[in-house]
Amino acid sequence: MSSHYFDETPAGEFKTKEIKVSLDGHEVSVTTSGAIFSPDHVDTGTKILLEHLDRAPKGGDILDIGCGWGPIALALALHSPKATIWAIDVNERARQLTELNAAKLGLTNVKVCRPDEIPADIEFTGIWSNPPIRVGKDVLHELLEHWLPRLEAGANAYLVVQKNLGADSLQRWISSTIKGIKIERVDTSKAFRVLRATKG
Repeated sequence: MSSHYFDETPAGEFKTKEIKVSLDGHEVSVTTSGAIFSPDHVDTGTKILLEHLDRAPKGGDILDIGCGWGPIALALALHSPKATIWAIDVNERARQLTELNAAKLGLTNVKVCRPDEIPADIEFTGIWSNPPIRVGKDVLHELLEHWLPRLEAGANAYLVVQKNLGADSLQRWISSTIKGIKIERVDTSKAFRVLRATKG
């Protein structure tokens, strides 16, 4: 069976490689590997999401759901050095790479962990995510129902979702299902939607 980027412990050799990417206007070298999401570059959806980085909170606790090798968490950490960036992923390899890349870039404000390791009393000043759509609707819904209500009052989550992978239906589902969350589309680019969910 092939290994998926949302497997907890991916099969296959952990063979790393270096790629050069631009994050928050910084040209940096990062380490990636196979069996994680978009190992060769910053994917289009994440690039579109990061075009809105000027809206990220300057402080507090910010969550990156499904961090992969770390592009969103690293960009947030560069942009908001006074914030604590929580980078979560079920994929052990992704967590190792995000931790490695944060250390390489000298970013001491990134905390990498499993989702169940985040302290229960933390409320987030922001959530930024290219959520793992391919885990399936039930798992995705459960994930969003768990994390979106943990925003501080008035805080925003920014999600990027491909239109043909259900961005509009996801927006409707969040609006009708997650109480206290108002959601709107703030950008459409290259078949991707950027959705902003605000806790009332």
